[in-house]
Amino acid sequence: MELNEATALHWIDTEVLLRLGVAAVIGLLLGLDRELRGHAAGLRTHGLVCFSAAATTISVLALYMQLGPGRMDPLRLFEATGAFIGIVGAGLIVFSKGKLHNITTAAHLWLASVLGIACGAGQWPLVAIGFVISVVMITILRLTEKWMGGDRRLEDDDEGEAADR
Repeated sequence: MELNEATALHWIDTEVLLRLGVAAVIGLLLGLDRELRGHAAGLRTHGLVCFSAAATTISVLALYMQLGPGRMDPLRLFEATGAFIGIVGAGLIVFSKGKLHNITTAAHLWLASVLGIACGAGQWPLVAIGFVISVVMITILRLTEKWMGGDRRLEDDDEGEAADR
């Protein structure tokens, strides 16, 4: 089986880091307003979606440049994955008892699919940066959301969902 050449991980590409970092910050800033107003799609959801879109774009561009025009259309891979994850994500999102659940999980699944494609393409700097930024958005921002909104639980409340059953 012939694979594309993997991108070396001996250094982190500053341009990739800049693009992904800016996307994450912009997504978080867009979600801040929603978070402060008590809407379900807040910091983490906006951050993950904006970051995932940037990671997808970088991965598509890198594959296209690496494999060359005419050899393949890498965009088809992302279109199919996006459609599938959209269906799965739509099935996960639940509105119950006046609260929205699992919207961040749906956004996180999209990011996981993008990072999986990047792994398959051997885009290790993108994978490393993507993993670190997404872990920060998921874990640290959960604490920030709790601090900002008290005990309000609008998204991905696995424990709360189990208690509601």
